[in-house]
Amino acid sequence: MTTTTVACAQLALAVGDTAGNLAAAEQAIRAAADAGARVVVLPELANSGYVFADPAEARALAEPADGPTVTAWREAARRHGVTLVAGFAELDEDGLVRNSAVLIDPTGTVRAVYRKVHLFGTEKDFFVPGDQAPPVVDVEGVGRIGVMVCYDVEFPEWVRRTALAGAELLCAPVNWPLFPRPEGERPGEVVRVQADAAVNRIYVAACDRAGEERGVPWTGGSVIVDPDGFPLAGHTPTEGPALLLASCDLATARDKRLGEHNDVFGDRRPELYGD
Repeated sequence: MTTTTVACAQLALAVGDTAGNLAAAEQAIRAAADAGARVVVLPELANSGYVFADPAEARALAEPADGPTVTAWREAARRHGVTLVAGFAELDEDGLVRNSAVLIDPTGTVRAVYRKVHLFGTEKDFFVPGDQAPPVVDVEGVGRIGVMVCYDVEFPEWVRRTALAGAELLCAPVNWPLFPRPEGERPGEVVRVQADAAVNRIYVAACDRAGEERGVPWTGGSVIVDPDGFPLAGHTPTEGPALLLASCDLATARDKRLGEHNDVFGDRRPELYGD
């Protein structure tokens, strides 16, 4: 069995503190690599922060995919030999502001830029939604990695599409606002990630925020889940920054069997599902 150590670097970030956010990210990437991680996931909008005052602030903090933040992340991924998935506020080639995620391989090459398709809450005031399927990238020596952002993982058909495209590990930068829940219960977002993993028999790494930003508290619910739907790391939310690590045998995600008689893909009957 060949395993890959996957890390979620849960960070405390701040709107507008581009330098501070980048420093926190680079420190976390280094710590993850020193701990043996080969895949590192950062939160959603890790360059800019999330709680924008208005669209003008979001635009002012957005960067192109070849801008200073992604360039620094590329150098960090190459320097530490890791695959990096991180969320950023993107100013695209048409001048549109996007809520995006980048996948950078260990050579420092940008292999994919994904633009969040399902916008949550007031994000529609700041971002233009994407219209492309999540990428699935074959990273040599690691495995097949799918990418999406936060609210995207709450659409089962979107996750299933990515799993059918061959993803073994789904990496999701997220920012989960803290919502009330019954005492002793896991956050609903974590439960849904566990379901995503189990029904598709894939690994999922969702990297959340920590702390509070402009009055919005974050869940701190980062989690790494195995193909049975059980957390390997992040069994309970944490209030502050945290580095989650899990050893994942990504090849097992190619096996969709549930025992001797069932297969989660082979048992599908899409001819009955309609649109």
